[in-house]
Amino acid sequence: MRLTGPLESAALLTALPVPTRATRSTRGVLPWAPLVGLVLGGVAAGVGVLGARSVSPLTGAVLALAALALLTRGLHLDGLADTADGLGPLRARERALQVMRQGDVGPFGVAALVLTLLLQAACAASLLGRPGGWVIVWTAVAGARLAMARTGLRGVPTAEGSSLGRAVAGTVSAPWLAGWLFIVTVGGAAAGAGIGGHRLAIAVVSGLLAGMLAAELLRLRATARLGGVTGDVMGAMGETAATVALLVAACVG
Repeated sequence: MRLTGPLESAALLTALPVPTRATRSTRGVLPWAPLVGLVLGGVAAGVGVLGARSVSPLTGAVLALAALALLTRGLHLDGLADTADGLGPLRARERALQVMRQGDVGPFGVAALVLTLLLQAACAASLLGRPGGWVIVWTAVAGARLAMARTGLRGVPTAEGSSLGRAVAGTVSAPWLAGWLFIVTVGGAAAGAGIGGHRLAIAVVSGLLAGMLAAELLRLRATARLGGVTGDVMGAMGETAATVALLVAACVG
């Protein structure tokens, strides 16, 4: 893997300042997305805990989501809204892709965005109100980037006209992705077990796996409807994975 890979990933997936050379290539964006997710997840969890202890768990949850939106320039939320607009109404493939490339957001996109953020805030608030719940918030954010990295595996089709999809296609190997899945899952489970016992560890693992499954179902739907993935679909997969991970973990934990 390229030594500049983490910087390339941070340059595209975050608003963090990085050297100019990191913007010259996109080959490291998806392979190192899980590492970026761990960093973003740590920040979100820290902000969430601080808000929960200072004011309330709901305040902490909202502040955590706000921090993520700021650190990512709302990129993945925009992808979620555009994907919802493209996949929602019944329209031809070419028209759906055209709608997704437009800058405005339609009713399907607005509804998806609002409901997703409300669900994320509600679940995160519930988790931040429990001992060790911040571990799930952390791993959910990292799991979202794992789901995005999955689109870089060889053989994943790219929708026509997606420049980002073509640029990152085939940049992730199966062993590399499996390694990151192991790190995030086992690391999260170990942290959960050490802080909150086996129940929290199970919540972490079940949330991560459910989130990955939900993101995969979205990818399959996008492939059938659009012909493959786009940058917007990648962002939507990340938001879907995080939301389902928080929901399932909140139910289990």
